[in-house]
Amino acid sequence: HSCIQQLESGQAEVVNQYQRSVRKPGNIPAQDLIQEIFEVVDQSWRGLGPIPNSGLGLRPAYTIHDAQKKGLLPTPLQAACNTTDCISGLILQGIHKPHDCPAFGTKCTPDQPLGAPMVSSEGACAAYYRYRQRVAIAS
Repeated sequence: HSCIQQLESGQAEVVNQYQRSVRKPGNIPAQDLIQEIFEVVDQSWRGLGPIPNSGLGLRPAYTIHDAQKKGLLPTPLQAACNTTDCISGLILQGIHKPHDCPAFGTKCTPDQPLGAPMVSSEGACAAYYRYRQRVAIAS
């Protein structure tokens, strides 16, 4: 209801729909814990590249728990899309559609995703992939 009212009035704002449970200041103990453990860092985002001050990293006192530094992750997360076939960054920015990607449905599938939009079931590429499959079956 609130979203429709905002759309009709040309407004865009965050509205707390859970006022009985969620207060304006939020969960202060959780926020304090996040501040203690994490710090704002420059982050490289799969398909988009580095964006200053856009991520959270462990503070030095907690880096002993860093799975990447311990070698517990097979590759850096952003490495999966380092191929010229993957245009996930352009898809995430709305410049291209999933079917414009040369890897879509061939080298890049939900079982073997190259970019973030195919990883999540809510991603644009994954949704296009599933919808395309249904259209092909219906035809």
